[in-house]
Amino acid sequence: MSERPRLTVLSGPSGVGKSTVVSFLRAQHPEVWLSVSATTRRPRPGEKDGVHYYFVDEDRFAKMVANGDLLEWAVFAGNHYGTPRQAVLDRLASGAPVLLEIDLQGARQVRESMPEAQLVFLAPPSWEELVRRLTGRGTEPQEVVDERLRAARVELAAESEFDTTLVNTSVEGVAAELLALLNVV
Repeated sequence: MSERPRLTVLSGPSGVGKSTVVSFLRAQHPEVWLSVSATTRRPRPGEKDGVHYYFVDEDRFAKMVANGDLLEWAVFAGNHYGTPRQAVLDRLASGAPVLLEIDLQGARQVRESMPEAQLVFLAPPSWEELVRRLTGRGTEPQEVVDERLRAARVELAAESEFDTTLVNTSVEGVAAELLALLNVV
């Protein structure tokens, strides 16, 4: 009998490739359930409510926090982001492998409320490569890139707080390692 799936948290600095790895992994293994976060930020072109995020206003988000409806939450670049608790608990109870793609602050909150969760740190091959990825996006103003780089230094320093580190030298390789950690092979 295989081990019951547990919550796996994937975190790491902005630009390290978390979304790319998760998209690749889920395309190959749709049975891995990825939590959909709630956010107060406006949808970007092509984003759909309930698919990419649950887009909520500030009042609704504050109520979710006050009611304990979020497993974790954080503020980044002036917007609130959080993981709805009940959906995660329901999926875990059903036996599905559950993956959260969240920031360091959120990973720390999950560690507090669910110490059995598996925390995985996605690291860049080097600082220079991370800077190249963040500046090469060309989708954000320089102030936002600078804020992400400042946050990345803090996040990289917290690597030892995680159970496992995966270095993103290859999307396919990291996805395979992550699948093994999720017990989906």
